[in-house]
This record gives sequence, structure tokens and C-alpha cells, in this order.
Amino acid sequence: MNKRIIISGGGTGGHIYPAIGIAKALLQLDSDIEIIFIGGTNRLESVIVPQYGFRFQSISVAGFPRKLTWQWFPVIGKVCLGLMQSLGHIKKLNPGVVIGTGGYVSGPVLFAASLRRIPTVIQEQNASPGLTNRILARWAKATYLAFETAAVRFSTDIVEVTGNPIRPTIASFKRNPATYEKFGLNPNLKTVFIMGGSQGAHAINQVVMDGLRDLAALKQQIQIVHQTGKADHKKVQECYTSSSLGHLVQPFFDSIEEIYSITDLMVCRAGGMTVSELTACGIPAIFIPLPAMTGNNQQLNAKAVSDKGAGIVLDQYTLTGAALANEISQIITDSARLRQMADASRSLGNPHASEEIAKSIYSLLNS
Repeated sequence: MNKRIIISGGGTGGHIYPAIGIAKALLQLDSDIEIIFIGGTNRLESVIVPQYGFRFQSISVAGFPRKLTWQWFPVIGKVCLGLMQSLGHIKKLNPGVVIGTGGYVSGPVLFAASLRRIPTVIQEQNASPGLTNRILARWAKATYLAFETAAVRFSTDIVEVTGNPIRPTIASFKRNPATYEKFGLNPNLKTVFIMGGSQGAHAINQVVMDGLRDLAALKQQIQIVHQTGKADHKKVQECYTSSSLGHLVQPFFDSIEEIYSITDLMVCRAGGMTVSELTACGIPAIFIPLPAMTGNNQQLNAKAVSDKGAGIVLDQYTLTGAALANEISQIITDSARLRQMADASRSLGNPHASEEIAKSIYSLLNS
């Protein structure tokens, strides 16, 4: 049995953290498994992956421009170099399985594995699959999907709808009074968590600041936790300081599972991992999808949740502070609706996706 596994995926945290989640689940299944990550030189994955203690090999990577321009020529050179490097890594390491979690870095790695007839699998985080994953699925033994709506893009015989692999602590951390006390929050108020992502979202920060005067009318019912990102933190903090609303404002929360555990309603983007985390926790959401994402991923992710009654979707371009405050008020003051949305959210989540994917991959090592 060949217990060496290569994982490739990167460019953004949305591709990297699912890969790490799968890797951890595989090691819990069998501590003798050897896992090596392959990613882009000087890319985000080259920093994050080693921090989790995994071996990392780098290759040359580049993404093709959406339009045919002269920039294609240097990109073709980088991609060809990346493929040759991938072939070298695959030949030397001789893995039993190669896993791709998306991003163009995974393209040459999985293609090289396919050329050497090594089994490959794919994990897709979004409701609309990325181009790299759609192409590589032709040779994959299995494709693990976060959303059922993505299944139409793949051959039915390789599809498994598992949800996204998230950290086990995300859903297992329970609400308790100590968490409110730790953050100086009131356990008798509903908590609205506003999060634009790890780097924040200026558009969301701005619309919330515009709506603070209207939100103050709910000060006897809600408190706000706001993850701003570094760039807007000072400005947002100043706005809350002049407001009568109870609040906790930070650039970033390291132990986000603690915040999730006390969240009653979320205002957020709709990245695949964000959606998977909040549904695993059963949190209702007001989605403000990032416009113009490739494949319209965030809009489709949000729609998949809102269609099941677990959230609503607002348009960033037309949204005002007053309108956002009104939506928050309508949901948070209607206990029956809030509870129904939470139940619908929980029904969509799968906190055990990492384990399910790991077991499926492990079975390929034995085949």
C-alpha cells in the first residue's frame, strides 16, 4: 500500500484551507500517511502550508488572462515549466494519490499525475466549478463537491456531494457564557457578526458604517461583532465608538469558532468556505456577494443557501446602510423566522466533510 499523498491547490485561502483540512483528516485516519504539498513559488500556499507542519514543494505557476493578449506568451512559458517541474516531483515522489483543491496551481500537478497514471481526485468549494477543476475532472477518480448544484458540471459516476472540509473545531465549539465574558459581550442580546473575509471588505464596512445610526434603534436587542480587516479597522472602530450599540471590533479573529458559537445572524460575503462554515454551525446569513467573481461563484453560492431559506442575498451596488439595517431588524426581531433560518442553515451543513473525503481517498490507496 502506497501511503504517500500529494495535495495541490492554492492562490487563495479558499483553496488552501480545504487542502489542509483534508490533510489533517487523512493523518487522523492513518498517522503513517506521508503528505506533501505542491504549490506556487512565493505564493500564499508557500507561506501557510509550512506553518501547519507539512512538507512543501514549489513549482512555477501562472494564470491565463481571460482575453487573448500578448501576455499569453510568458504565461505559456511558466505553465510549461510548471508542468515539467510537476512531472519531476511526481516521478521522484511516486504518490499513491494526488489531490487537487483548485486554483491554477493544481492544473499542472494533476495533469502530470494523470500522465503517469496515478489516481487523482478533486475537491470543489463553489456552486460553480472553476475552469481548472472542470478540465481536470476528465481524468479524476472522484470529485468531492460542496454544493449539489455543481454536480451538473461533472460526470455522475465520479461525483460525491460532501460539503467543504472545515476544521472540526468550527462546528464543535459550543455556545457558553464564558465566551461572552471573554469578549465583553452581553449574553442577553442577539449577536450579529459582520465579516468581509480575512482581509475585510471595504464595501461591507462602509455600508455598515452608513447604517449604524439606524442600527442603534436595535441597541436593546442586538450587539455587533465586526471583523474589519486591517485597512479599515481604525475608521470603523471610531464609528462604533460614537454609537450607542454594544460592539466588538477587531481586524481579525484568530479563534473564529468562538465568535461563530455566539452568532445569531451573520452579514458576510459568500465564498465557498464561509458558506460551509456558517451552515455547519447553523447560522442564518445576510449575504453580500463579491461582484464580478470568476464564474459568479459568490452569487451562486449565496443563492444555493437562500433558496433553502437559510439566508437572503443583497446586491452590493444598490445596498444602502438604511436598507441593511432594515433587513437585520426584520430577521433579528422575528424569533420564529430566525429559528427557521437557523434550522435550514444547519440542514445544509456537513461538519464531517473532511472525514468523509479522507475515507474516500484512503480507499483509493487500497485499490
